[in-house]
Amino acid sequence: MAMTAQTIPVLDLKDFVGDVATAQTSKVFVQSMGTALCELGFFALINHGIEQRIINAAYGAAEAFFALPEDSKTQYEIAELNGQRGFTRFGKEHAKDSQTPDLKEFWHVGRVNTTHIASSQPDNVWPREVPQFQPVMSTLFQQLETCASYLMEACAQYLQQPQRLFTEQVAEGHTILRIIHYPPVSADATPTSQRAAPHEDINLITLLCEATTPGLELLSPKGEWLPIQTLPGQIIVDTGDMLQSLSNGLLKSTTHRVVNPNSSRDRRFSMPFFVHPRPDFDLTPLSSCITQTGGTQLFPSQTAGQYLQQRLKEIGLASAT
Repeated sequence: MAMTAQTIPVLDLKDFVGDVATAQTSKVFVQSMGTALCELGFFALINHGIEQRIINAAYGAAEAFFALPEDSKTQYEIAELNGQRGFTRFGKEHAKDSQTPDLKEFWHVGRVNTTHIASSQPDNVWPREVPQFQPVMSTLFQQLETCASYLMEACAQYLQQPQRLFTEQVAEGHTILRIIHYPPVSADATPTSQRAAPHEDINLITLLCEATTPGLELLSPKGEWLPIQTLPGQIIVDTGDMLQSLSNGLLKSTTHRVVNPNSSRDRRFSMPFFVHPRPDFDLTPLSSCITQTGGTQLFPSQTAGQYLQQRLKEIGLASAT
């Protein structure tokens, strides 16, 4: 593990793939990743292959889009897509167990590799007013997907499953890149509102590009909120509910939040990459994981598509009826 000022474990992807990786470094990477996801549900990753210039350009495009007038942005909000493509207005989404809306607006980009696209996925929507948005977000999506594929391979190894168990599913999955804008917190905001209330991610794993300002915190096993540093060259990786279910709770989907800033003038951008499998992927806990976690199945048998629709209703993006 690399030595940094980060508050969570830091792993180096070059230990798993690339010219300097060996059988021993790969084995250590898999074990370290598994331990981090079992104990904390989070780790930071360096040498991940996502170019800094692409991240910077993506934030530039995001800033240009979210600076547009509200009427220009809402023309890209498509109700029948349940927020899975295009724009979602400020205050639309809330955490599963909260009725107070999060203080954010965002844009969703779906799969851009059309050679493997699942027929059930909608087309992407692109803002005409920001011509650089489509090429830079498409490149960022592809680089994040390559990194995610390696991490899912490492997950399969840790769980002692076939090496391609997850990567083949993810290749046609409903993975989403979310580009988030947290505006300055207004004086009339609901006192209990947070930029992102405590929640867990829905998907298999999440890759979070370094945000423009701090604010992300995770709930530690001790029940304390632990700030996660925003450091150049690192992306943050965490377990989602789907991987927690598959592992019967062996890998933890940890509660996290984005807290409000001290200054009412601060704004924040972030770009989480939510890695999803195919909708028909079975989330029934693996028998080997059931054995490792005490012998009782702790999570229901359901597909990824069924679980996603349930959660979209719970967070206000899909109709409850």
